[in-house]
Amino acid sequence: MKSKRRKIFEKEVLGHLDRLYGYAMHLCKNGEDASDLVQDTYLNALKSEKQYSIGTNAGAWLFTIMRNTFLNRIRRMSRKPAGMAGEWIEQMAREDVSELRKHGPDPSVKCLDNLLKEDIARAIEDLPDEFKDTVILCDVQGFSYADIATILDIPIGTVRSRIHRGRLILRNLLADWKNVAMGGS
Repeated sequence: MKSKRRKIFEKEVLGHLDRLYGYAMHLCKNGEDASDLVQDTYLNALKSEKQYSIGTNAGAWLFTIMRNTFLNRIRRMSRKPAGMAGEWIEQMAREDVSELRKHGPDPSVKCLDNLLKEDIARAIEDLPDEFKDTVILCDVQGFSYADIATILDIPIGTVRSRIHRGRLILRNLLADWKNVAMGGS
């Protein structure tokens, strides 16, 4: 029988699965590695359960564990090439179109609807890593500046600065895209 503390702990940490997977995709760049990272994060969280204070910010605690797990994994691996950002396009090209139709009425319509999202995602991927992490944790994952400071182990002033500068870079990247799309130079 589970203890009351264990039940509360599980309830607090299991609700963050989707957000963790989204951040893991950002870190790993492919689904299999992202799933492995989420699994390792939860395994490490279970091992560290006694260090967690019930009722505190479980999301920030889990994201810190995930980031540290990811960094430790990178340190252990000897220079393995990172996945290419466009691998998902190649994967879609190999998939059967009938499989894609199960997810929506027409893949081409869905593709057009997602163009802006893809441009934003591509612009985020083009950000330098120090800005990318803070922008994703704030604007995609919805963490507060204080939580981001905890997750990345940096001062809150640095978080503010990186988010501000990262957003400026994004704005410029997206403005460049708009100019190209509108036929400008």
